Amino acid sequence: MSFPLLKTGNLTKDYTLGPQVVHALRDISVEIEQGEFVAVMGPSGSGKSTFMHLLGCLDTPTTGRYILDGNDVSSFTRDELAETRNRKIGFVFQNFNLLPRTTALENVELSLRYASTSRRNRRDRAKAVLAEVGLSDRSHHLSSQLSGGEQQRVSIARALVNNPVLLLADEPTGALDTQTGVEIMSLFQGLNHEGITVVLVTHEFEIAQFSRRILRFRDGKLISDEMVKHPNAVEKMRSEILTEESTS
Repeated sequence: MSFPLLKTGNLTKDYTLGPQVVHALRDISVEIEQGEFVAVMGPSGSGKSTFMHLLGCLDTPTTGRYILDGNDVSSFTRDELAETRNRKIGFVFQNFNLLPRTTALENVELSLRYASTSRRNRRDRAKAVLAEVGLSDRSHHLSSQLSGGEQQRVSIARALVNNPVLLLADEPTGALDTQTGVEIMSLFQGLNHEGITVVLVTHEFEIAQFSRRILRFRDGKLISDEMVKHPNAVEKMRSEILTEESTS
C-alpha cells in the first residue's frame, strides 16, 4: 500500500494579535502524492503563505495533523522540525537569499555543511546539481555577478543538494522578468518530470498553469482543488511573449 507524500488533517493556525485572534488557516485537509506539481494560489491574507510555512516545518499548527513522508511532524519539537527541514525539504524563495560575496558553488555547498558531509563530497554534489540547473560554466562566479535568472537557478540547486523529498517554492518568479520566469518554470517542470515533488506559491495565474494541480485559498479556507488539464508549455509561452513584444 502506498501513502501520500504529505497529508494534512483538519489543519488550523491561529495568531493572537492583542485582543484579537486571527484565523490564518481553517480546517485544511489535503493530500499530495509523490511526484505531483501543485500550485497554491490566493489573495493576500488568504492563508497560502501560512500553509506553506506549515508544509515547510517552519511553524506548527494550532490544531490538526500534518504527516510528511510517513511522520507526524505536527507535534515535533523545534529541533526535530529543524532536522526535518534540513533532510527532507528544499526551499526556493522570491529574492534568492544567496550570500553576495560567495560563489555559486559555495552557496550550494553551504547546505551540505550542516549535514556533516566531507569537503570533497560537498564539492562533487554541488557541482552535480549546478550542472542539473544549467550553471556548470557559472559555478565560480560570485552571486553578485549573476543575472536574476542565474541566481534563482543557484537557489534551486541549493534546494536540491540534499536530495529532499519535497521542493517548496515561494513566488519563485516574482523578482524576474516574464521570459526569465518562464525559463525558471520550465526548470521546475523538468525537475518534476524526473519525479521531484514540487509545491509552489504564486499569485500569478499564468505561472500556476505550469503546475498539474491548483489549490486556491481564501480567508484561511481551501475553496477549490482542481487539476490543470493542459499545463503551460514553455514553447507556447515564449511565442506569446515574442508576439506581445512585436506588437508593443
